[in-house]
Amino acid sequence: MKTTLIILLLAPLLGALYQIIAGSRFPRRLAEVVSCAVILVSFVMATVAFFLPGRPETILLYNWINVDTFSAGMDIHFDALAAIMTLMVTFVSSLITIYSVSYMDQDLDYSRYFAYLNLFVFFMLIIVLADNLLFLFLGWEGVGFCSYALIGFHYQELANARAGRKAFLLTRIGDVGLGIAISLFFVTCHSLSISTINAQAATLSAGTAMTLGFLLFWSATGKSAQLPLLVWLPDAMAGPTPVSALIHAATMVTAGVYLLIRLFPVVSRTPEVLLTIAIVGTVTAFYAACAAMVQKDLKRVLAYSTISQVGYMFLAIGVGDIIGSMFHLLTHAFFKSLLFLAAGAVIHALHDERDISRMGEAVRRHLPVVFLVFLAGSLALGGEPPTAGFFSKGRILLATLQHGGMVYKAVWVGATCTAFLTTLYTFRLFFMVFTGKPAVPHQGFIREVPPLMVWVLWPLALFALFAGFCNLPYLQAGGGWLSRFLATTPGAVPDLQAAPSLEWVVENGDSLLAIVGLILAYFLYGPKNILGWRTADASAGRATALLLSGFGLDRLYATLLVRPYEGISRFLWHTVDESVLDRGLLRSVKMLPLLAGGLQGWTTGLLSTSLKMLVLGFTAFLVFLAF
Repeated sequence: MKTTLIILLLAPLLGALYQIIAGSRFPRRLAEVVSCAVILVSFVMATVAFFLPGRPETILLYNWINVDTFSAGMDIHFDALAAIMTLMVTFVSSLITIYSVSYMDQDLDYSRYFAYLNLFVFFMLIIVLADNLLFLFLGWEGVGFCSYALIGFHYQELANARAGRKAFLLTRIGDVGLGIAISLFFVTCHSLSISTINAQAATLSAGTAMTLGFLLFWSATGKSAQLPLLVWLPDAMAGPTPVSALIHAATMVTAGVYLLIRLFPVVSRTPEVLLTIAIVGTVTAFYAACAAMVQKDLKRVLAYSTISQVGYMFLAIGVGDIIGSMFHLLTHAFFKSLLFLAAGAVIHALHDERDISRMGEAVRRHLPVVFLVFLAGSLALGGEPPTAGFFSKGRILLATLQHGGMVYKAVWVGATCTAFLTTLYTFRLFFMVFTGKPAVPHQGFIREVPPLMVWVLWPLALFALFAGFCNLPYLQAGGGWLSRFLATTPGAVPDLQAAPSLEWVVENGDSLLAIVGLILAYFLYGPKNILGWRTADASAGRATALLLSGFGLDRLYATLLVRPYEGISRFLWHTVDESVLDRGLLRSVKMLPLLAGGLQGWTTGLLSTSLKMLVLGFTAFLVFLAF
């Protein structure tokens, strides 16, 4: 087991080192093969570790820091949760890396791209496997750096560089919370081992547990792009499309959710923390779904969709169902990576065109396979029965509805409305990209998509459609395999123990909403443009402009934070630094020649002058003594 886990973790790092040291010195094909091979090796090792007996197991890789009473080792903890997560991360990352070979075939800076890609997977695997919080923090900061580097990969364009910088700064705000939490964990638990902390969670005082819970939640909002730290994710679409798929589906955005699941015994100690997580997750999901309704950029629709779906994962944690959160995390990884990669194929075929109002039935005719797999991803994202998204989202809604309290009932209403909006904006996107006549036709021919970018979509399409069967609800005579597999995870509740009537109402209600949403989307945005919304969509108007800008959250931050900061910076720069400090130093410099000229007369080298100075000095000394 130890050898398997070491290879699983270190293979992507070795691939990144090869790209950095020798990637550009050898043929391009070798760099591509190495980058794909190391991730595939990790996937094979994850599969082997999944079937090996002996879970859970903790392995010390290296005794990293040992100072007085403080110690931090590079410990790996492999349990059922880590087994599922490593499988998903390496599987999806493998397909994305293979896809990148064709997508980035014209980019000359390929070795830097593949180095960042391999490094991204390595740091995410650290987050998944780490048992020591300081080791986890290394991976946490590592995925932040890689996201910055990949979002701004084409840094020659200022907008891309700014998007990378924005992602880096906003996620660092959340990282401060995790840094403080790690310090507080060491003070209160005298250990940074996640296993030890979870075992001692019940002994924490109410105030300490609440503080730690809110700090962990705050750090998760930054990494997983939840309110109020979500404005970086739509701009992250500046990166290459495979990077968007990697960030949204397999690595960075899911890191915050995974952190809360991993430390759920601490998070769940305080009802106020859970309620806050549930409310913020629901509000974020609804907020992002509304914003996605009017976006014209293909990738920005999917970006807001990710924010919304991660909100569901937060909601599941808030109602105490970490298995439901993990279930939706897995299904989302499949259908969202599928949608991003399929969108990348469309963008590639249309010569980097991303405006969905310029697409239509010509795309379907030229890209029939992409049309089919995009449909599979849309069905799963829209929650159409019996796709994976239907079952995972349905479990979250069921867990929310059966939770006691009127606040949670209101949260369920908000989450249900968001589910309907999700179906609506998903099929708005699908119909506008693949059906009907575009409002402004795309100029130029539609080029062929490389076969490598197409065949990797089929496994994701199959999982998007059928992965939900791994955790069927009991009403469908499902055994709940995933629930049983994750039952040993601290804080997990395998069986929701919902009344059959309540489960029946939720499932049939979800099905009805999903089908009605699809039909409504067809009438609003379908090929026949029956109600005229297709051509009127995203037209000028205050409401549309507000949604298009994400409710003006960027402008609000610019007004309240960025502009005052820039104003203070300009004042310190122009007034304090240049006018006061620089001018003062320049004037003092100008005084030095005058002072030197005055002293020059006393440094003649003559004996008589030296005697005069001696007498004057002695006289001054006597006067001082007299006073």
